[in-house]
Amino acid sequence: MLLEKTKEILSKLVSFEVLGSQSNLSIADFIGDYLKNKGVDFQFVENEEKDKKLIHCRIGPAVDGGVILSAHTDVVPVKGQDWHTEPFVLTEKDGKLYARGSCDMKGFIACCLASIEKFQQANLQKPVYFAFSYDEEVGCLQGYNMALAVKNFYKEKPKFAIIGEATMMSPVVGQKGICVLKTTVFGSAGHSSRIKQEVSAIHVAAKLVVWLENKMNELVERGETDDRFTPNHTSIHVGQFNGGIAPNVISDKCTFYWDVRIIPKSSLEEILNEFDAYCKELEKELQTRFAGAKIITEEDHPPVPPLDTPEHLEIVPLIQKISGNTELKTVAYAAEAGQFALAGFESVICGPGDIAQAHRANEFLSIDQMEKCLEMMENLAFELGK
Repeated sequence: MLLEKTKEILSKLVSFEVLGSQSNLSIADFIGDYLKNKGVDFQFVENEEKDKKLIHCRIGPAVDGGVILSAHTDVVPVKGQDWHTEPFVLTEKDGKLYARGSCDMKGFIACCLASIEKFQQANLQKPVYFAFSYDEEVGCLQGYNMALAVKNFYKEKPKFAIIGEATMMSPVVGQKGICVLKTTVFGSAGHSSRIKQEVSAIHVAAKLVVWLENKMNELVERGETDDRFTPNHTSIHVGQFNGGIAPNVISDKCTFYWDVRIIPKSSLEEILNEFDAYCKELEKELQTRFAGAKIITEEDHPPVPPLDTPEHLEIVPLIQKISGNTELKTVAYAAEAGQFALAGFESVICGPGDIAQAHRANEFLSIDQMEKCLEMMENLAFELGK
């Protein structure tokens, strides 16, 4: 029975405790062996250290117009969470499959692997591709490389990409992009009574935080909103702020981390360029008091582009048809779909499970959602066999 086979595959997949940034060789090799046993040729793409692998394959004829099914193999940590089951052992209870990664997003991988024979038997006229990445949970670090690996390896050109993040099997045509940055201010230490003579790194950093908040409000006021998202605007948020050694000592260093979650109509480059210009202007003023004053901003991880798939593209009616859901949605979380779109594929997000279950204790995938994903795979095989 296909459902039981899918559960067995998922049970094995969740047993690999592969966290973001860690080696994924164990799960990649398992997937490779599974594909080999099914007679599917596949490719590994190793990193320089040879401790991580992208994996991709094609099922069907080498003709243009195929569909990529993509997912990531890494998960987030469980440390400190109140799990009621063993997080890396699949536990079935009350119609739900509990384990870290069951929802995000090994359930989708399991459905892909369990459907191989259906694809092989469907007399496909256009191919289906699997593309499984790593290090998604630490910033979507390999999404674009995964897309390019598929694009550059095959002589034919796939047209569509379905990224199987948890959407309750609803088609998602838009996601916010994200960029995380680190800003460090260097000032001059001194007695707190000399605040006008010295450069307080904390005071300067506070000005920069206020500038960022004002910039976010400015974007909203000038109409850069998109009601498909919640919140409906680009958000700019400072999540960590560290500096100072004592209340009566002027801080000579302060660091803060901030993120930009950007809607498709806003420009991340514009925001960063304006912030940089403001920092340079402020730096010149500060250096009249202390020549060593500096403001340095660097990426904490590379930007992840947003996704904005127009409804007129062919991927939209395709995903509506095979998923059985016509309502189009957007999500505020970042995913690799924007990177696949950037590589030239018509891209959407659609996969089993509720994103509300991801990254938390007692993560689960309902069996009902697994069945719906398997049905989507069967529908895709039928469509590609026409």
